[in-house]
Amino acid sequence: MMRVLTLSRVVWLEMIRRKDLYVLLILLVTLLFVLLSLNIFGLGGVVRYVADVGLLFAWLFAIILGVSTAGRQLPQEEAKRTIYPLLAKPVTRADVVLGKWLGSWTITVSCTALFYLLVVGVVLLRGGGIQPVTLAQGFVLHAVAMGIVTALTVAISTRMTYGAAASVAYILIAGAFSIASRVPELLVHEEGFVARGLLALYYGLPHLELFDLRQRIVHEWGAIPCRTLLFVAMYGVVWVLFLLLLAWMGYRRKRFKRGALG
Repeated sequence: MMRVLTLSRVVWLEMIRRKDLYVLLILLVTLLFVLLSLNIFGLGGVVRYVADVGLLFAWLFAIILGVSTAGRQLPQEEAKRTIYPLLAKPVTRADVVLGKWLGSWTITVSCTALFYLLVVGVVLLRGGGIQPVTLAQGFVLHAVAMGIVTALTVAISTRMTYGAAASVAYILIAGAFSIASRVPELLVHEEGFVARGLLALYYGLPHLELFDLRQRIVHEWGAIPCRTLLFVAMYGVVWVLFLLLLAWMGYRRKRFKRGALG
């Protein structure tokens, strides 16, 4: 376990040296203050509108950060050839996969918390309010969703370069949000091969829309039942474990060729 924590700490140190987080925070701050100052579609600075758009971009920025952070970890180690001394130590490939995922996930969750605090601060500054229990539930499920996103990206990156892994991860995440949830209504109009393909998407992609409580937070619909929260969270944990297992299986027998990735 200490080896996993040490590897995750290295991911944190690398992230501090990079500028990704600072750029995303600046973009989010700029966006929120523009929303507060402009009269968009005649709505002005309606608090719910600001909260809705702010949380939407918090999701988008968290996904971007999660994919970019998780997707570069393993390919970067191989490209820099630091994977050889790393595996020469008493470190297993399972330790590498878990450590890289843990570091990427904790970074993404920490930054997501900053995004949420920023949105809540602007809403309160504008005179609005947010139900704390619903907000806490939304953040917890958001954190679980980021666990799926980072685990998916790490699993893909075991067999691809950073650019390819990030591209495939974005496509799958977009499909999970936009297509998987609509499969039941699409099946009414399809049959045969198309219907089987839609069912494969429905069961083969994580239903990330289940973790999105933005509308409940923005419109103050109240908290969801604890049993439902636990069920959705456990569903997410199962997906994370499954994806990490796939990542380990894809990495444990991978052969590294010196000079091939330089």
